[in-house]
Amino acid sequence: MAQKLKRIETPTEIQREGSDVTLRLDYAASEFFPSLEDNSICMAQVMDQLIQNPGITRVVFYQKRDYEYDFEQVTLLTEIAKIQNGLVKKRAAFSPEHLGKSTETRRRYIQFQNIVYNWMKADPVGAYVELKRLDRHERILLNNQADSDERALTQKFLNLIAQVLGQLDKTKLILMASPYLAGYDPADRSVYRRVFSPTIKPDFMFTKLMAAFPQDGEEIDNYTLPDDAEVTIFKLPDTVQLLYHLTPPEFKLSEDKYMLLDEARRIISEHRPERSEFVNPGRMRQVFQNVGSDLLEELSDYNNIRLRSRDIDELTKILIRHSIGFGLIEVLLSDAKVQDITINSPMGKLPMFIVHQEFDDCTTNIIPAVSEGDSWASKMRLISGRPLDEANPIIDTELLLPYANARVAAIAPPLNPSGLAFAFRRHRDRPWTLPLMIQNRMMTPLAAGMLSFLVDGSRTMLVAGTRSAGKTSLLGAVMTEIMRKYRIITVEDTLELPVPALRELGFNVQSMKVASALTQGSTEAAADEGIRSTLRLGDSALIVGEVRSTEARALYEAMRVGALANVVAGTIHGDSPYGVFDRVVNDLGVPRTSFKATDIVVVANPIRSADGLHRWRRVTQITEVGKQWEQDPLAENGFRDLLKYDAKSDQLKPTSDLLNGESDILKGIAGNVKEWAGNWDAVWNNVLLRAKIKERLVEVAEKAGRPEILEAEFTITANDSFHRISDKIREELGSLDEKRILFEWEDWLKNTLKKNMQR
Repeated sequence: MAQKLKRIETPTEIQREGSDVTLRLDYAASEFFPSLEDNSICMAQVMDQLIQNPGITRVVFYQKRDYEYDFEQVTLLTEIAKIQNGLVKKRAAFSPEHLGKSTETRRRYIQFQNIVYNWMKADPVGAYVELKRLDRHERILLNNQADSDERALTQKFLNLIAQVLGQLDKTKLILMASPYLAGYDPADRSVYRRVFSPTIKPDFMFTKLMAAFPQDGEEIDNYTLPDDAEVTIFKLPDTVQLLYHLTPPEFKLSEDKYMLLDEARRIISEHRPERSEFVNPGRMRQVFQNVGSDLLEELSDYNNIRLRSRDIDELTKILIRHSIGFGLIEVLLSDAKVQDITINSPMGKLPMFIVHQEFDDCTTNIIPAVSEGDSWASKMRLISGRPLDEANPIIDTELLLPYANARVAAIAPPLNPSGLAFAFRRHRDRPWTLPLMIQNRMMTPLAAGMLSFLVDGSRTMLVAGTRSAGKTSLLGAVMTEIMRKYRIITVEDTLELPVPALRELGFNVQSMKVASALTQGSTEAAADEGIRSTLRLGDSALIVGEVRSTEARALYEAMRVGALANVVAGTIHGDSPYGVFDRVVNDLGVPRTSFKATDIVVVANPIRSADGLHRWRRVTQITEVGKQWEQDPLAENGFRDLLKYDAKSDQLKPTSDLLNGESDILKGIAGNVKEWAGNWDAVWNNVLLRAKIKERLVEVAEKAGRPEILEAEFTITANDSFHRISDKIREELGSLDEKRILFEWEDWLKNTLKKNMQR
């Protein structure tokens, strides 16, 4: 039998916010760790409060960190508290006088009273098990009793037990615990760990974390991120959704370090950053890094806490994350395998969701608070210079972080009546390349060779697809095929193209940022004005981040003016060439005849598995737009597929039109090149040569275990080598000899890799 619990006075507070009623218990001065699942004293104190205040929806224990139990978990105890309260009211009916006045009767009553009035508060599962055992004992006793009066008393006692058990049997807590009750030991509270799991929030953070691993989860992967954050992927029972469980470094600190961070964050929070500080986020972080480091060092000296320089650096990074940064969002974005993060409203009640490179859609153990969402929204306003209010409930901007860059969008009331919601899309740390896309099976070597040929042929190109199809990544890969001797101008409303990386690699590239089509009242130039201004900046390749609105007319103006001068390309939403035509002409108001300025439509779409659980990005069509049609390119055979996706082989395959040389666009390119004019075989051989070179890079990278060969730096150098070798052989022979070009290029590749190995 459990001993009577020692009463401990714990400061409590009930906070009401809308429909939420939070019970907050302060264990800062307690010597034990507060926990419903591990501590019977805490459970009893909560039960007392639930009996007095049955409307409580959340329970929070405070001890350096907040340990929060949500509504679903609190409900489990609320049911027990209701039963216990009912038993207290009927206490007189359970007096020993109703069961006789013998010593044995009093012993029975004291035992029953201790179970239902004391034990049930601290260990309701244990109380249930003890009542079951008492019921069995009394039934055995009943079977062995001969005296009718004794049997009547025992039956009354059994009825009393049955009354309580009948109520407990219907509670969710007992139903959830039932599979684990065999051989139950009151000293072992492990059954509660299967039911209760608090979200944890240190004082210096707003975000809550479900720190415990899921009891019934099956671990399928784990790895470590920068700064020692740990990721574990779990498969959960009864759902197809996987759990992405994050344990960040801020949850592995000692209590002394938590105390220092609390104090440091309180001091830093008194500073209100201005718009000018967010103009250069990297510089701002460096300034706060120095300030934070000095502050933590002073605080540690003042509190006689010894810290190594490595500890100071770690704490400073955490402090910056949770003051001027974006909290655990930054830790998630440091994971190169995380592609998207979504945060739905109402915040504080729902976990974040991610899209993982290997495991697709996952839920997480991270629950952001409303106050943190408000903080993010304020920082996004400062970073972008764009409004986010009732008149402009949408904001779209970019986020530059130490480990990653991301596009971030937010929606606010009145568009989103339940509060703020966010979507973060992580950009790859380095630009995508066509060889990388071959390796990831997004396209075939032939498709890569075709795109390379079209870029060198200065064609106009639209990369189409649904959301998350990889349009921007593909456009970035196309940019790496532009020779570095040409100037590139990019026009974007949110900076997503890999301009900084290409600039570092020696490209002559100018970036222009224009106003978002979804934002009003911004001081930025309109997108159509930005595109038209590029026509005054000299001969340049023009890359438009996304065609959304009125800029479509200006883009087609640039296409017509820029045709045969240099490549013009952009992304647009559409799941097919005709879908692109419909959007450009009918939605965006571009004249039908102007649409003919489009030479090529490249369609990228997600491909799903038959079970619906997996998806992959694939280029599904490369289609040329003909010029001999008037009203409807689909009805008048204005579209000609050059390559089309075959689901059975999971590959992009050349069409008979391409194999037979029925491509006006490719012939148009050939007509401007002396060596190719009127010679389809020469054109086709050059496309195949480029395809072989891309394929060869992938083969060598995989065979040698050198993934850096597929990255932009080496791929661009390989492209330059291809062009130099082609030019040399053309001058020597008066024509392009594809076999000799490939031979000399492979020789260059072998020698270059050998030199790199020797360094």
